[in-house]
Amino acid sequence: MLGYLTKGRSEIMIDKDVIAHIAHLSRLEIKDEEVQGYMEKINSILSYVENLQSVNTENVDITYNTNNSFNAFRDDAITLSMPREDVLMNAPDSEMGCFKVPKVLE
Repeated sequence: MLGYLTKGRSEIMIDKDVIAHIAHLSRLEIKDEEVQGYMEKINSILSYVENLQSVNTENVDITYNTNNSFNAFRDDAITLSMPREDVLMNAPDSEMGCFKVPKVLE
């Protein structure tokens, strides 16, 4: 992806080719008149990240779990679940007892 980036004054700028490439990879259809807006938004985000990277955090204590949340661990045990037929009953398509989905990669 670096081949698509153009180096600005002190920041990296995304150009229309990068937007087109990202849209292609994401399977999104972006109109020509929308490209400039996406370029501005992504470049604004990159500029903000660049500002964050310049902050000296060497003497700042590590802060984590600021909202007192925690992981609820449980045993990895096999338990009874719904029968496969019931699970697949509402699936649009299934094959050999599994969900069948359209191909997403070329």
